[in-house]
Amino acid sequence: MAIVVLVGTLDTKGEEYGWLRDRLLRSGVEVVLIDAGVIGEPRERPDITREVVAEAAGADLGPLREQGDRGAAVTTMARGAAETVLRLYAENRLHGVLAIGGSGGTSIATSAMRALPLGVPKLMVSSMASGDVSPYVGSADITMMYSVVDIAGINTVSAPILANAVDAIAAMAKSFATTSRAVRPADLRASGRPLVAATMAGVTTPGVDAARERLTQLGYEVLVFHTSGSGGRTLESLSEQGLFAGVLDLTLSELADDLVGGILTAGPDRLRAAGRSGIPQVVSLGALDMVKFGPLDTLPERFRGRRVHVHNPSITVIRTTAAECAELGRSVAEKLRAATGPTAVCLPRRGLSTLGGPGGPYHDPHADAALFTALRDGLRGSATELLEFDTHINDPAFGRAASEELHRMITAHRAGASEDRGA
Repeated sequence: MAIVVLVGTLDTKGEEYGWLRDRLLRSGVEVVLIDAGVIGEPRERPDITREVVAEAAGADLGPLREQGDRGAAVTTMARGAAETVLRLYAENRLHGVLAIGGSGGTSIATSAMRALPLGVPKLMVSSMASGDVSPYVGSADITMMYSVVDIAGINTVSAPILANAVDAIAAMAKSFATTSRAVRPADLRASGRPLVAATMAGVTTPGVDAARERLTQLGYEVLVFHTSGSGGRTLESLSEQGLFAGVLDLTLSELADDLVGGILTAGPDRLRAAGRSGIPQVVSLGALDMVKFGPLDTLPERFRGRRVHVHNPSITVIRTTAAECAELGRSVAEKLRAATGPTAVCLPRRGLSTLGGPGGPYHDPHADAALFTALRDGLRGSATELLEFDTHINDPAFGRAASEELHRMITAHRAGASEDRGA
């Protein structure tokens, strides 16, 4: 029978977790209830006590309670909950995880969820789910459901929402118990075809699609990451783990967001992992002509005099200036100069996005020239190869050429590695 694990703070949410357990049992799954609370007494009997969770984190519950430090308690119990669910998963006693909570409960439960492999069902019902959930989700496949009202009793609003969550996780767990669709790093390494990572945004889709199709023809399995902040962070994380034969990083928009203050940044270390890991990489400058913000009415006042484009009701973009482009060119060059593996830049001189080509609202030869010049100057004398194309980034010929270059680099890199092993 499928087993759903509940992770919660039973001192504050005992009534609600008892309701979830009863409903899950009626749905035909078994339940393991983990208590990750610290301060008050549990209001529902757990299957795995808070003492066991604290011990899994290498802590003693008594001193932790005496400290009265909520931040330290949440951090410790999150670590213990992660270790506990990993043990249950290894014992085949976990086919899905469900949790409910506010900021603290969400932090604890999602820490546990992030420890589990991709593909394991993970559902978090949270009062925090309508805001920025990136700290909770990270690079994991966590489903976030907004609770609408706070998790404080079962009422006419919370009951149907929690019932939907129960039905969803029960169905997912039953399916997972029979198919076991978990995806581990070892599974990716053992894939029949070499893995290549690619980056894409809506404004670079045609070019990246052409590249993906060509790489597939050449025998690769291509994983495309949306440059939405979390996508770039996931790419960097998996690159550090050495999962990819190569990286086709054609879309760097997260760097512009990080520099200017947009909402879809992947942090300052974006574009470093493949180079540190020695993975062959082909890089382009896709979507560095824009910075992304939220809905138009949330655009900071200081940017309202810029060229503004409403990409969709949720995303507003502004054009990067020549000065910003020059700084981005210097930053890209600096990161690529530090790469320890084969690296090339494919530069499309006729535009970096659907908005930036000739006739487009973000067509700005002056700003593009500042980007290109800074990149060329920064790469001069380095081992990074610079290939220039008189095309737009979304020209299919450009995507295919970038793919062919990456294939050439991967083939040469593997041949060199084989020779080293033979020697």
